[in-house]
This record gives sequence, C-alpha cells and structure tokens, in this order.
Amino acid sequence: MVLTASKLRQDVYRILDRVADTGAPVEVTRRGKRLRISLVEASSKLSRLKRRKILKVPLDEIVRMDWSSEWTGR
Repeated sequence: MVLTASKLRQDVYRILDRVADTGAPVEVTRRGKRLRISLVEASSKLSRLKRRKILKVPLDEIVRMDWSSEWTGR
C-alpha cells in the first residue's frame, strides 16, 4: 500500500493498527521519496544471550549420565 503524507496524517492510528495487525508494510510518499512503515519483531531474550562455552565435558557425557541417585521423587 502506498499513501501520501496527507492521507497518512488523516488516518495515522488506523494505518498503524493495520500494520501491527497484518504485518504488511505501508509506504508513504513524501517530497518525492518513499518511506516505509513496517512491523519490527522484537527479538526474544533467549536469542540475545551470548553463547558461552563453560562445560568441561562433552555434551554426550552429560546426556548419558545416570542421575537416578540424585532423584528424590518430589
């Protein structure tokens, strides 16, 4: 969808809600240039974590460890 700046000004909240609901970007023409209003997905906290190598054993050993002596059944 391409709009003029005047049309955007008239319906700014409705247009912003449409972009937020559908994810479809809207382009606005202003002084011969095109601007885009689009949805930016926030990244999850998990994806922003820095990967660290802190294990001192191979992962296969951890998976195959017998934890039954540690289990209390609570």
